[in-house]
Amino acid sequence: MWFKNLQIYRITDWKITPAQLEEALSAHALQNCSSMDMQSRGWVSPKGEGEPFVHTLNQQMLIALGVEKKLLPSTVINQYTKARAAEMEEQQGYRPGRKQMKELKEAVTDELLPRAFALRSKTYAWIDPAGGWFVIDTSNAAKADELLEVLHKSAEAFALKLVRTRLSPTSAMTSWLAGTDVPPAFTIDRDCELRATGDEKATVRYVRHALDADEIRKHIEAGKEATKLAMTWGDKVSFVLHENMQLKRIAPLDILKEQGEAAEDMFDSDFAIMTGELAYLIPDVLNALGGEDIT
Repeated sequence: MWFKNLQIYRITDWKITPAQLEEALSAHALQNCSSMDMQSRGWVSPKGEGEPFVHTLNQQMLIALGVEKKLLPSTVINQYTKARAAEMEEQQGYRPGRKQMKELKEAVTDELLPRAFALRSKTYAWIDPAGGWFVIDTSNAAKADELLEVLHKSAEAFALKLVRTRLSPTSAMTSWLAGTDVPPAFTIDRDCELRATGDEKATVRYVRHALDADEIRKHIEAGKEATKLAMTWGDKVSFVLHENMQLKRIAPLDILKEQGEAAEDMFDSDFAIMTGELAYLIPDVLNALGGEDIT
């Protein structure tokens, strides 16, 4: 149950108990798409069918937004529309105009929707009211916005803001690669991305490559800046820090995996270990970037 990506928000106001949140989310549970809907959104149990909508453990909460989408590719719609247009041309003796084609495409879409397959996906969010963190497991800003939009419609009495730091991740990562000491809790791994600041945005990526090489420093001296940097925290968690303050490719290392594997309930064990470690990792990352900007 480890998050793979961290979109981090600071809780500025939270007046919802787990019981109140459970009631609010259960009133907006995910429903199957109707025959004429392309998409349905709602809350699902993060742990599994029949479990609560709010999974609570050691004052930590886990919620999950479910999205069901119909699979109706535009190529299929266009194929059917083209066939119908050919039939219409044969009947009326001339090609359908722009307005007719638009109406024809809408009619084809309505006809095909009930026969389309539906796929479901989940987006998880971890809520730590005591520590003041709200973290969404996604690398996609649009998915994070979607979860927050549905949460605001489902519940009230809370406020969040994206975490900002006094030092930009780009300047800090560039400085570390140029030779400045990395904060003690961290080590630099072997992946990074460097990008020029000019109009062309020339980019160099290193994968499984020693990052203390002279060629890295030469790129920096030439004006390139670090936009991604693979790091390890406390010999326990590896991740990639991005220029927009997202942490991606989160992975627990062997010492934490072994702790989780020894438990009877793997889901709860992983959730407890993850939240326990991330509650320290996140502040350490912010401190490495000059501290949290609260302005």
